[in-house]
Amino acid sequence: MTALDYNPIAQMGGNVRSFDWVWQNQSYRLIYEIKGNGTPILLLPAFSTVSSRLEMRGLADRLSSQFQVVALDWLGFGQSSRPTIDYNPTLYKQLLPAFVAATFDRPVAVVAAGHAASYAMQVAQQLPCPWSKMVLLAPTWKGPLRVMGVPTPMRDAVRELVRSPGIGQALYTLNTAPAFLKFMYRQHVYVNADRLTQEFMQQKYDIATKPGARFAPAAFVTGTLDPMESHEEFMQIGASLSVPTMVVIGEQSPAQSKAEMEAIAELPHIESYHIPGSLGLHEEYADEVAQIIKPFLQNQ
Repeated sequence: MTALDYNPIAQMGGNVRSFDWVWQNQSYRLIYEIKGNGTPILLLPAFSTVSSRLEMRGLADRLSSQFQVVALDWLGFGQSSRPTIDYNPTLYKQLLPAFVAATFDRPVAVVAAGHAASYAMQVAQQLPCPWSKMVLLAPTWKGPLRVMGVPTPMRDAVRELVRSPGIGQALYTLNTAPAFLKFMYRQHVYVNADRLTQEFMQQKYDIATKPGARFAPAAFVTGTLDPMESHEEFMQIGASLSVPTMVVIGEQSPAQSKAEMEAIAELPHIESYHIPGSLGLHEEYADEVAQIIKPFLQNQ
């Protein structure tokens, strides 16, 4: 764990660290935060336009009394580097095990939300497996436009348009306006609209508007970061998991996403729970999630 030579803001009341990772002969800096003592647990936030370890703060607060919590900002998101590179699944499938190998000296329990859960499933196929246990929170594998049925050529065109200078930034700005972000949260992410306070939405807006912020989210929204190609692949990987796995499903999750969660949860070797919530259940219902996963994470 490398000390920083600058000072990104701590978002969970912990100690901020950095990990320098080389991809295609270029070095990029990832930011992560450590809180608590004990057996380590890795928290992976969901991919989204506003992805950040900040969304794991509630879980970190509730787990850090028993565990050492390590929460990561993905490359292209949060406080990590946001380069103008070709964001794709291969990048993250290599980044995640590299970070784990550099940060932990033994298999670690991972708590992963959204698309991060499917990346954790992919990495679990590697030998030796880097995970001691897996908690998959509202696991998804299809980006928003893909869920909507937008054809691949159109999704690719949208991604390239958002990446382009000038008009791309203008389009991204329209789609990250506070009112639009709040609308999306009410539609797919949070159940209780009263929790979407002005302060909360301002935090999300600040994340979405950092320099270089549009490139990785453009890839996510258009399905370019989807870790699986099909439902069959999602189920095949789920069926092959040998590590103890728990799935937590939000009752109010969007129908297509919930159907995928239910399918993976029905596999005989996977433990599953249903709680209130949608795609942001790990943030909105941190109390309920923590109560469920704590017993599972013990005795690693």
